[in-house]
Amino acid sequence: MHVLVATVASLAVLVVAFGPLERAFPARRGQPFWRPAWRVDLAFFVGQYLVWSGLAVGLMGLCQRALAEGVPALEMPLPVRVGLSVVGGDLLVYGFHRACHAVPWLWRFHAVHHSAEHLDWLAAHREHPVDGLLTQLCQNLPAFLLGLPFEAIAGLVAFRGVWAIFVHANVRLPLGPLRLLLGAPELHHWHHARLAETKHNFANLAPWIDRLFGTYHCPTGEERWPLGLDHPYPKGYLAQLVEPLRRRSPREVPWKPVACSDSPPR
Repeated sequence: MHVLVATVASLAVLVVAFGPLERAFPARRGQPFWRPAWRVDLAFFVGQYLVWSGLAVGLMGLCQRALAEGVPALEMPLPVRVGLSVVGGDLLVYGFHRACHAVPWLWRFHAVHHSAEHLDWLAAHREHPVDGLLTQLCQNLPAFLLGLPFEAIAGLVAFRGVWAIFVHANVRLPLGPLRLLLGAPELHHWHHARLAETKHNFANLAPWIDRLFGTYHCPTGEERWPLGLDHPYPKGYLAQLVEPLRRRSPREVPWKPVACSDSPPR
């Protein structure tokens, strides 16, 4: 019952926070609040809060305890360990995200997230639980290895969780240098472009890493490029959960990442 109340409360807070923001500063003008496929994304939201997040937390706890027993404690100041855990986690997530666009079996799960043809704060929750779990493991592995208690980074985790929703939101705001440090909607919207082969902006919350590895691209002008996948994909919630597990024959066309050229289509 408490989980259900927390889910409804979280949904209400996000609606109040992002609804007016998207209406006041839209990246794509004219996109309605009740846009196509909102029910599917709402199902992902509910599933994430009611089921998958709890399982992920439990599995993260198991990993943390296992590593705590096998890895000796490091004698470093807490701020240093926090900084190293954040940078290390961001680097691992960047590498894993790029792998999701290159390794066919990883792309199967990641394609669920890229199947969204409209981006907003709700679409941020369209994520296969396997994809989400592996991403969280990459993000938190350095913290586990450095022996950080969750309390030491709880506030940072909460902030970055909200910011991850923000970079999916239908919003365009002038963030200045913060764009490179924390990420921005226009960067991640470009990553979702349905064009040729996604090759930009894999570091959702740390674009300085994209700069470092040459995968950064900040689009200019109005957002007009289409979003989503360049091949047919199941539309329903349960169908999308099952699709990555579906057995494929050797003759089937291999999974390919969505496309992304260097400049928006005209």
